[in-house]
Amino acid sequence: MDASRTALLFPGQGSQFIGMGQQFLESDSDAKQLMAMAEEKSGFLLQELCTVGPLDELTRTVHLQPAMTVMNIICWQALKKAGVKADYFAGHSLGEYSALVASGVLSPENAIALVTERGRLMCRESKANPGAMSAILKLEFNIVEKAVADSSDKGVVVVANHNSDQQIVISGESSAVESAASLAEDRGGRAISLPVSAAMHSPLMAGAVRDFRKFLEGVAFQVPVGTILFNVTAETETDPAVIKEIMSRQIASMVKWYDIINTMRDNGVTQFIEVGPKKVLTGLMKKILPKGSGCNCFQVDSPESLSKCVDALI
Repeated sequence: MDASRTALLFPGQGSQFIGMGQQFLESDSDAKQLMAMAEEKSGFLLQELCTVGPLDELTRTVHLQPAMTVMNIICWQALKKAGVKADYFAGHSLGEYSALVASGVLSPENAIALVTERGRLMCRESKANPGAMSAILKLEFNIVEKAVADSSDKGVVVVANHNSDQQIVISGESSAVESAASLAEDRGGRAISLPVSAAMHSPLMAGAVRDFRKFLEGVAFQVPVGTILFNVTAETETDPAVIKEIMSRQIASMVKWYDIINTMRDNGVTQFIEVGPKKVLTGLMKKILPKGSGCNCFQVDSPESLSKCVDALI
């Protein structure tokens, strides 16, 4: 089927749940093959973690990165087999690796190898430089940015995710994050402390960038098929060498999700499909897209939701 103005969006950490992907794994031999490959590449019992748990083990960064990535790829493979095509691709943070697979930049095997190493390095850095993250709601970006700047004397704190017009995540050293969150609340916002020990997408992760860049050197990247928009730049790129550099920086850089979605919409995308567990990105889409935008949002993480999506696109 032709879906030339369709974008595939891939979720990252935070979308996991026990039982994710179970129906695909029970009914689809190709899904089973992908899972077997991911277990071999990562060295972890990912299927057991995803379908049985326990949740605290699944949620560990080192396990979750390959687990979420293979689940996203399993869902994408099912969508592809159903005949759904797209011209635009993006993934939120960790989900960007699934987008690289869907757009032809990475093989599934190389994506699992990369996220396994990424998870290991991020785990290492979070132990060496523990931090905090907080979601700031009901304030626009420039006001949150000012609260962050006004808290810089308390330590490292940055804007980590620009998720929607009024959902912005800050990250850094605990004292500085607490200060910025408090200032944001004083200025009319609402702060929600996130249950993490790692200050993702902040300078506290910078130690992982150099080592990850070295690891990337040995991995084959291809020219994307279609248009992929990157977290770090909210822009497109086709040069595999430049894409590698962008992906090495992504660990410690801001996720420009709000800009990515608006760029897609400006370029005529009207169908957005979240490919992977839960509906975190679909929820964000409802905040980003204005009423009456004419855009449709779907989500696929099971045979049932896949069938609904395909029927709606015909």
